Amino acid sequence: MDGQSRTLRWWIGLHGALSIAFGVMLLFWPDISLYALTIAFGVYATATGAVGLVSLISGSLDGEHVGLALLSVVNLVVGVAVLVWPSISAVALLYVIGAWAIALGISTIGVAFFVPMRGSDSAGLALVGLVSVVVGVVMFVKPGDGALVLLALISAYLLVSGISQVIFAIDGKRIVERRKNDALSTATS
Repeated sequence: MDGQSRTLRWWIGLHGALSIAFGVMLLFWPDISLYALTIAFGVYATATGAVGLVSLISGSLDGEHVGLALLSVVNLVVGVAVLVWPSISAVALLYVIGAWAIALGISTIGVAFFVPMRGSDSAGLALVGLVSVVVGVVMFVKPGDGALVLLALISAYLLVSGISQVIFAIDGKRIVERRKNDALSTATS
């Protein structure tokens, strides 16, 4: 269990750090070309997906981590698709990123409800998922509202999501210890 939770926390922390880096890049490079944005997003999504799948395979995580597998596959598929199609139009890229955000949000909400955690931990993770879904929906509803506004929205989402994931990864040890104590108290009862 400790090895599995360490692997999961490591992946969540790494995903969060990559999200923060990508979000900061977008903040400080607002006039990024469409081609550069496409490649950067494709590399980011592919890297986080590949790291998650390697974590799953090398860590032999149990069935509880279906959410990590789903998040990893979504990231990998979207990242590879964008890298294979680097000449994607701006609107098409926004729709891809919007669909990606919705899929990740739904997966994150699922993890929040199906992985046993303390109520506030589940609520925090569900909130991150909800923000992801809202960002994705906004991209679908308002794709033509200006590239700069949408880049700022994507950047803000990545920063909030990344910081939340890093905090969750760091604080995950407390969650594991609580689960161990609960299991021990149940076993001795």
